[in-house]
Amino acid sequence: MPNDHAADPATTGGTPAGHAAGNATARGDARIHNIGYRGYDGPRLGRSHARRALVEQSVRGAFGIGRSAKSKILPMLLLAIMVFPAVIMVAVSLVTNTDELPLEYTRYAVMLQPVLGLYIALAAPQMVSLDLRYRTIPLYFSRPLERADYVASKLTALSIAIFLFTALPLLVLYVGALLAELDAGDQTVGFLQGIAGAVVFALLHAAIALLVASLTPRRGFGVAAVIAVLTVPFFAATSLQWILHDLGNDTAAGWVGLLSPGTLMDGIQGAYLGGATDFPPGADPSAGGMGLAYLLVTVGLTALCAFLLLRRYRKEGI
Repeated sequence: MPNDHAADPATTGGTPAGHAAGNATARGDARIHNIGYRGYDGPRLGRSHARRALVEQSVRGAFGIGRSAKSKILPMLLLAIMVFPAVIMVAVSLVTNTDELPLEYTRYAVMLQPVLGLYIALAAPQMVSLDLRYRTIPLYFSRPLERADYVASKLTALSIAIFLFTALPLLVLYVGALLAELDAGDQTVGFLQGIAGAVVFALLHAAIALLVASLTPRRGFGVAAVIAVLTVPFFAATSLQWILHDLGNDTAAGWVGLLSPGTLMDGIQGAYLGGATDFPPGADPSAGGMGLAYLLVTVGLTALCAFLLLRRYRKEGI
């Protein structure tokens, strides 16, 4: 018996006519939707704008701005601790009508190095360790930024943060001294010397701290490492200086000051910025000879740390 359904092309999809109808239906259901994507036709701001944005974002992060309230507590507390002695000195000068401030401008950062060291240890890993831990570095380099731009931006940002941290108390001292009617010329010279010392301090410590912090993606390890690098050599160099002084070798005691960032800064402000040092008597570097060595080592150490930091970010895979 013949199979009527098999013979009737109109009643089956298995025939050429059926396939054609099915394909026509499928083509009729196809749609191209315009979901609104458009090409960017605005201004192209380029690398310079990216660098400035990275510097601004990093400086804000160093003070906890734009982050959670918890992240602001320690930076602001340490800043208050830095400024508080300056306020006390100004108050003493106003009450006692002294002819000079209790502490030289150039000595302020050296005297409060423990507070500054703790702040630097908190700020440096926040700037670089978290980028390494969460692997956001490739996102930066997907923009017009290059590795040199990233390193320069981070160095600039941490230097600015440390400078602000150091210069604000000096500004309080300067304004207070003028209110106390101390000699304006002497105070201006002292204030400018203090600002110069703050610039050198910021550049040196920013380069060292960022290099150390970039070696680990763990923020806690970075904090501990920066504290160790800034404090252990300082106490070792200071102790060795006094041992050599007791042995009667003050010249060697002066050269030992080249072995730590803290004593380097103390020697520079004593040799070039008119301040006293904490060195043993007879070991103070002068503007020539030993003082020049302090200046050259400071510049060389800053440049070396910046170079090593750039090499760190040129490693493949970062």
